[in-house]
Formats: sequence, structure tokens, C-alpha cells
Amino acid sequence: MTRPDDVSSLPSMAQKKKEPSFDEIVTRLEAIARELEAGDTKLEAALALFEEGVGLVKNGKERLDQAEKRLEILRDGGATAPFDPEQTGHES
Repeated sequence: MTRPDDVSSLPSMAQKKKEPSFDEIVTRLEAIARELEAGDTKLEAALALFEEGVGLVKNGKERLDQAEKRLEILRDGGATAPFDPEQTGHES
């Protein structure tokens, strides 16, 4: 039986959650916008959705910035490594 203070079964801090793809970010942002635009969301829920959206926008912008940098390197004739979203420097 697991006690409430027993954290041995919890994932370690080193185990990262899977980052959503750019397409997943856009899809979720669209769903958030539809829900907020419907106008029937309670204030606390609307604030939570807005906060989630802000985080998703930040994550999406970082991914776009990285893609832009890769394109600039390729355009200038330089070599670049394959895109790895784990190498973003983004901490969740």
C-alpha cells in the first residue's frame, strides 16, 4: 500500500514529459481559442486556458525561431545537424 508521502513511485525530475509537436501546439491553441470565444467559460477556467495558451505560444515561437535559424544556416551554404526538439534549451 502506498502512503501519501511515499514519492518512490513518482517519476523522477530527470524524466521529461514528451514535448508536443508544433502541429499539436497549433491544434491545442485553436481549441483554446474556440472555447474562450464561445463565451460560456467561467472566469477561473478562462484564466487557466489563457495561461496554457501563453505557454503554448512561447513554446511554438521558440520552435519557429529554431527552424528559422536552421534555414538561415542552410541558405548560407553551411551544414547543420538534423533538428532535435530536445536540444532546444527550453525548460518546461
